[in-house]
Amino acid sequence: MECPVARSLDCVGEWWSILILRDAFQGATKFDEFQKSLGIAPNMLARRLKHLTANGMFETKMYSQRPPRYEYVLTEKARDFFPVVVAMLGWGNKHLAPEGVSLEIADRRTLAPFTPLVVNGQCEPVSLDNVALVPGPAASKGMRRRLEGARALRAGPTPE
Repeated sequence: MECPVARSLDCVGEWWSILILRDAFQGATKFDEFQKSLGIAPNMLARRLKHLTANGMFETKMYSQRPPRYEYVLTEKARDFFPVVVAMLGWGNKHLAPEGVSLEIADRRTLAPFTPLVVNGQCEPVSLDNVALVPGPAASKGMRRRLEGARALRAGPTPE
């Protein structure tokens, strides 16, 4: 897949995978911890952990030889996924919490809650109004044609 969104979904798009990563960000490392927190069937959890490990999101480290037991340690690749989960948390709080917010993200030092915001390199909020998709150096002819035919996210002024 050439599209980075499609590649990302192939790596972590299955919802159990994102919940496993959420729990790992909160400190879970062991199979039993994930299973207890998520209530997921052991065979499903084993498949998802194997997939996430094969895709470089976890490294396994043995913590018991008899019986052999492994913990799942977040890699740099997985840690770089944290802002995606934070963005989902913020979006969910804004659009899917009619009874009120049950979980907030806060500054670690002050515990002051904040609303996550995606910004570009100039600290400007990223939105449909100020972003364009352009072909990268490795873009195929098909990708270039797709971008040329797109009605939205085009370079230039935003259509009124």
